[in-house]
Amino acid sequence: MHFLARRRGGAGGRIVAGVRRLLVLVSAVIFVDAMLFGALAPLIPGFADEFDLSKTAAGFLVGAFGAGALLGGIPGGLAALRMGPKRTVVLGLCLLAAASFGFSLAGGAWTLGLARFLQGCSSTITWAGALAWLSVVAPRGRRGEILGTAFGAAVFGAILGPMFGALADLVGIRQGFGAVGACELALAAWAAATPPAPVERQASRALARAARDVRFVGGLWLNTLPALMFGTLGLLAPLALDEGGFSPFAIAAVFLAAGLVEVILNPLLGRFSDRVGRFVPTRLALAASVAVATGLAVSESAAAVSLLVCAAAVAFGGFYTPGMTLVADRAEAVGLTQGLAFGVMNSAWALGNLTGPALGGALAERFGDAIPYLLAGTLCFLTLIAAQRVVRRPAARPAA
Repeated sequence: MHFLARRRGGAGGRIVAGVRRLLVLVSAVIFVDAMLFGALAPLIPGFADEFDLSKTAAGFLVGAFGAGALLGGIPGGLAALRMGPKRTVVLGLCLLAAASFGFSLAGGAWTLGLARFLQGCSSTITWAGALAWLSVVAPRGRRGEILGTAFGAAVFGAILGPMFGALADLVGIRQGFGAVGACELALAAWAAATPPAPVERQASRALARAARDVRFVGGLWLNTLPALMFGTLGLLAPLALDEGGFSPFAIAAVFLAAGLVEVILNPLLGRFSDRVGRFVPTRLALAASVAVATGLAVSESAAAVSLLVCAAAVAFGGFYTPGMTLVADRAEAVGLTQGLAFGVMNSAWALGNLTGPALGGALAERFGDAIPYLLAGTLCFLTLIAAQRVVRRPAARPAA
């Protein structure tokens, strides 16, 4: 966070210190949130055995989080607009804690799915408030780097999530997820004691202008596509590794190794996109994703799958920070508040997170695992072609 180490004296120093403290808070919030999201991966084989779930049914269980996020995305953005980012974060964390307690007490496939659905719904409310809070106070020239740093914390939480899930499988689901609920209540108290963000003004017809802005819509798609691919990977890879003899801790270790590089990559990627634009790193990630998805489609051994999971974490995750920053930039240009912009973005992410495991599981059960991966690679290739055309088009003029 070297960008926050300047101007220490006077009012400027207080502002910089406030941004630094807010970045720590937001990073902690989305770290715990992402850890909770990723905790399901090593638990899927056990739930599938315990409740006799097919790949399609397991896909719906994985996709329940995305379904809840799809429902909560726009309301979360509206809450950030009307209540302010701070109150939205506190509300989302309290709801997320309740959902975590519910998961810890669930005793069947339906109750687990309902708890995951509520986790997803409350999670998008928290994210909309947290990212809007950070975007409003962050200097525009450093927005990509700051958001990339926060998203790096989310990635770190996501990769520790499987390890937490394996630990919860060892010590007990009730104890593990109950502890997460208590942690979320503590974060809600921390957020409540933090100074609020400046009030944003919504320009007239801003949402309609954003819907017509090709780059804004492109930023949304760059959150939908990786969520779809990670959702497919998060369902099929643990099942394939389990068939290859991997224990829950071994599966968690694969996902942990996969994300460590991504944690380091995201702030660097955000800084890179600040300097060269949002589309250069996006095109590189899209090209890499085509290759990785094809490799997953043809791989048969668990060892090869584990290596490709690590490659996928870097390739698939390469769109998130540029896409998220592009959404923030274009929202500012068309006069859309950051809270509502990130609410819409959360819904776009949720659509991919819901579709990936649900559709991927159904296709894999009927045609084999190769088809969902090849479909994901095709979508990346088509997006790469579309991105080449968008780069040549001039950006829409900012709203007055």
